Amino acid sequence: VRAALLTKAEKFTFQGTPDVDIKPNFGVFITMNPGYAGRTELPDNLKVLFRPVACMVPDYALIGEIRLFSFGYTKARALAKKMVATFRLSSEQLSSQDHYDYGMRAVNTVISAAGLMKRENRDGDEDLLLLRALRDSNLPKFLKEDITLFEGIISDLFPGAVLPTPDYGVLMEYLLKTIADFKLQPVGMFITKCIQ
Repeated sequence: VRAALLTKAEKFTFQGTPDVDIKPNFGVFITMNPGYAGRTELPDNLKVLFRPVACMVPDYALIGEIRLFSFGYTKARALAKKMVATFRLSSEQLSSQDHYDYGMRAVNTVISAAGLMKRENRDGDEDLLLLRALRDSNLPKFLKEDITLFEGIISDLFPGAVLPTPDYGVLMEYLLKTIADFKLQPVGMFITKCIQ
């Protein structure tokens, strides 16, 4: 494909198929995050076929603001800034773990959870809805030592905000029944992790 584009050919042979039309504005793009966990570098023989393009870090606060507005949040700008500050402070203060993520994927998860909560509770306190989304999305992945630090971060960013204890109703009934069926002990931390 690249050779046909360079020679400005109108047709070329592609994997044994002759006379394939080529469009001059055709392009192939490869998105890579070389430093990201689980990713490998592109081999040098393929790198030479592509021209690198530098990308800038997305404005998480602006993206968060727009998405929160789209879910019906009226205080979207202030809440987006709090959310970004939570992730920034977490990345600076919490321990460094491979499974901790404070990038766009984490921002998207929190915003989606906050959107679902807003849909279920249209008139609810928006600070509490975002706070619940932040906690529910992040606490399950944190180590025990980091949970205390994270709680401190969100209490500083959401002063005086107290989340009501959620009613798990039927979920709790089935969870306790399943624990008993497997002859396990209903220990508090085990139940918390199951709910998370």
